Amino acid sequence: MKIILIEKDGTERELEAVEGWTAMEILRDYGVGGIKAECGGALACATCHVYVDPAWVDRIPAPREEEREMVEDHAMDVRDNSRLSCQIVLTEEMDGLRLHMATNPE
Repeated sequence: MKIILIEKDGTERELEAVEGWTAMEILRDYGVGGIKAECGGALACATCHVYVDPAWVDRIPAPREEEREMVEDHAMDVRDNSRLSCQIVLTEEMDGLRLHMATNPE
């Protein structure tokens, strides 16, 4: 299983992923710059903010209200496809999920 990460410069990286892990755990473990994941997935920050590729937005579970509020209140450059990668639990159906790097707090 894999995730495709599109860096801000357009470079694509293919990352091996594990079912049941969150996208944040994969990005963090690969040392992806810009993913701080300060709260460790506790939904208490927005330092794992990503953009879900438009082709995937309707193919993954919608964000819960708590996630939407955290994104709106704390993420930078919020878009309709903004998500916290700590809240995207990977399933086999998400093989090939495409995520774009977002602007995150330094």
